[in-house]
Order: sequence, then structure tokens, then C-alpha cells
Amino acid sequence: MSSSHTLRREDAPPGSIVPTRYWHALGDGRVQCDLCPRACHLAEGQRGLCFVRGNLAGELVLASYGRSSGFCIDPIEKKPLYHFYPGSPVLSFGTAGCNLACKFCQNWDISHSRQTDTLADAASPELLAQTAADLGVRSVAYTYNDPVVFHEYAIDTAIACRERGIASVAVSAGYVCDAPRREFYAQMDAANIDLKAFSERFYHQLTGGHLQPVLDTLLYLHHETPVWLELTTLLIPGENDSAIELEALSRWVAEALGPQVPLHFTAFHPDYKLRDRPATSVATLRLARHIALEQGLKHVYVGNVHDPEGDTTYCASCGERLIGRDWYLLTHWGLDASGACKVCGALCAGHFPPAPGDWGRRRRPIQLGS
Repeated sequence: MSSSHTLRREDAPPGSIVPTRYWHALGDGRVQCDLCPRACHLAEGQRGLCFVRGNLAGELVLASYGRSSGFCIDPIEKKPLYHFYPGSPVLSFGTAGCNLACKFCQNWDISHSRQTDTLADAASPELLAQTAADLGVRSVAYTYNDPVVFHEYAIDTAIACRERGIASVAVSAGYVCDAPRREFYAQMDAANIDLKAFSERFYHQLTGGHLQPVLDTLLYLHHETPVWLELTTLLIPGENDSAIELEALSRWVAEALGPQVPLHFTAFHPDYKLRDRPATSVATLRLARHIALEQGLKHVYVGNVHDPEGDTTYCASCGERLIGRDWYLLTHWGLDASGACKVCGALCAGHFPPAPGDWGRRRRPIQLGS
């Protein structure tokens, strides 16, 4: 740690070191981080696996408050969220670091960064929220790396956004302990959680984590909060794409979370420390979608490939096409102003505007600070 003192969060300018809540002293100068199941034990000056949380003078602090790896306005479908105000723009940002060690990380240059130069942009929660309001976006997304590791910054930003009527979206692996999970999701309106696989072997060998805490997060979100929930599984050939595992995963989602929860199967490309696997084929993604539909899920999508059918939302009641998509561009709208199917009148699960958004495929980087 490079600073000799911490600041109260409400007084902290961007780039400050701020105190955190979820830790306890071990009695020998070390502290234990209680934010996620990893429970890092940290000596003075040492940082956890996430890189941004560490022991400073016997306290656990966050060293990246108010700093970001970049800000960008994206289509909400890119998160991916298909049932949360489709076609709307979302102001996206992340920081650096991650509390998992996924060998296949597709954003490794951000999430596994150990360079402070990654955090080149800066913005206080108030500035970020006000910028979102000025730009007319409907929501802010905490993404690119896992918002669990910048817990305090994300929460303060979400509170500032809520005061301005702007929604907050978490894109996370769901690897977090119970108390901080409850505090965090009390401020979120929607979440896409990576259910990376449905085996402990996969989580242990390829992420350095465990499956059960993620399932606990999913159960909590669906059964104990109003947060709109969607799931994503990146399919890696030979690792988590067997028919047996896909059946088990889909069946668990249908039974534990309900058939209306959207599930996205996305394509892997060789990256980071897993370059010896081929990219996921379109055929594999389509088979996964078929299996999930057979297990009773109503809204199953494919991603990272061009497949208009696999991107389309169909009515869970009559099967009518409700929302057509070509990548992130909406091509058809079959919902009425209440979010119901125009053919049979059944409501579609999710949050829908009276008319479709028209942000389309645009991606607009913005600069908020220096």
C-alpha cells in the first residue's frame, strides 16, 4: 500500500484508499478479508488475490476507490441482459482485479491487471451518477471486472444513481459472502451472474473457487430480492459443455430458480491461460440451447456468435416471437405497452419499456476524469 492513511468514503477523492467493513483482525498483525469465500489472510502491506484490497496499518482497505479502467456507453444486451429494458443504453465501467483466477478469462487484461496504470480514468460516485443522468442513460453497469472487489465504490455509485432514478446493473461471478452480498444487492436493480459450470471440479481447477457460493448467490437473488436476474455460462469445449452437465445445470436452474429466468450460453475463444482449447462452435451453442429448452427453461439464448434465432425472445405461453435481435440491434417488437404478448396477452418475465429502445449496436467511450 502506498498511502499512510485512509479517508472516509464520503470525503474520498477519486483514487483514494478507503476503509472497508468486511474483515477481522487475526491478532498477529494480519487481517482476514471476509468479503468473499476466499478469506485471504493478509500481513501488513499485503494485498489479496483481487489486488485492490489489502492490509494497511492493521486495517483492510480498498485502494482503487473512484478509479476505473474506462467508461463506455453500451447496449444493455451486451451485459448480457435481454429482459431488462431492451434497446436501452447503459453506462458501463469497471476497475481492476478479480477475486477468482479463471484461466479462461476473456477480460484478463482488466480483471487480472496488477498495474495501476490500468486505472487511468477517475470519477466520484456523484460525478458518475450525474453524468449518467446528463447522458440520458437508463442504467449504470458495474462490469469488465467483478464489482465484488470494488464493493464500496459500486454501492456508493448505485446509491447516487438511485437518487437520480437511474438503475444499477451488476455483472458478476456471484462469488461473495452472505453479509456483503446482502448489502451490495440491496442497491442493485438487475444482475447477470456467471454460472461458469455445474461441477466443483471445474470451479476448483479452472477458477480457483468453489461452485456452492455461486449457487447460494443465485438462490438469494431469486428468492429474497427484487433484483432482475439473468445467467451466463461460457461454454468451453471439453470442460463444461457435455450433454450430462448441461442437462444438470439447466434442470437446476429450472427447478431452483424457475423456468422464466433467462440463461445465456456464450462462445469461448482461446485466451489468457487456456489457449489449448478450440473456440466454441455454433453447433455446440445451439445444442446447449436445445437441451436447456428441453429441461423446461423458457428463455435461452446464445452469445458471441451470429444466431438471430438464438437471440430471439419467444412468448413462454404461445411461442410467438416477442423480440427479434440481430446482434445487439432489435429487429422485431411483439410486446404491448404493459410488456405482454400482443398475440395471447401473456406477460413476459422482465422489465420492458412501453416501446423498444433504439440504442442498437453503438459503443461510445467517454471520459469522466483524469
